[in-house]
Amino acid sequence: MPTGYQIKNQTVPHYLTFQIVYWVDLFSRKSYRDIVIDSLQHCSKQKGLEIFAYVIMSNHIHLIVRSSTGDLSGTIRDLKKYTSKKIVEEIEKSTESRKEWMLRLFKHAAKRQNKTGDYQVWTHENHAIELYGNDFIQQKAEYIHNNPVRTAIVEKSEDYVYSSAGYYAGKESVLEIVPIMFKWKTVS
Repeated sequence: MPTGYQIKNQTVPHYLTFQIVYWVDLFSRKSYRDIVIDSLQHCSKQKGLEIFAYVIMSNHIHLIVRSSTGDLSGTIRDLKKYTSKKIVEEIEKSTESRKEWMLRLFKHAAKRQNKTGDYQVWTHENHAIELYGNDFIQQKAEYIHNNPVRTAIVEKSEDYVYSSAGYYAGKESVLEIVPIMFKWKTVS
């Protein structure tokens, strides 16, 4: 079901938000975060996805990305499909204490959407917002980077490992990014 947040211009930077169905706190486990990181890295190297900023929270992801191949929608579709499959496989083979509960929710979400597959991990929406102008891009990057501070996970955004904030503060990042030139601000 399309929303007003559609990717129309496939080559310009977009601010995207992906949510786990029913806001399940899936990414409280490293193994699931790593699936997303590996998939984003693959899309960056193999599909022309340029990642400018990101944060992986417990039940959603924010990104600023662009497609150098002109197929942002296709890349995002493939990323979500692949990570869904890998996440379900990881849940099924793991000793995850929430295994039955999560699989039941993901199965229920698929049935509600009349989805052909057995499970739905991500919502269909990407909440795509086309970015234009340096101030707007910086505003969205700061929002992304300060998400872990607002939710009291860390005191300084650059201390959150699953975010590009550390990169912009001169630290290492778990994911390669394409840097945006803007003034770094630490929120404490």
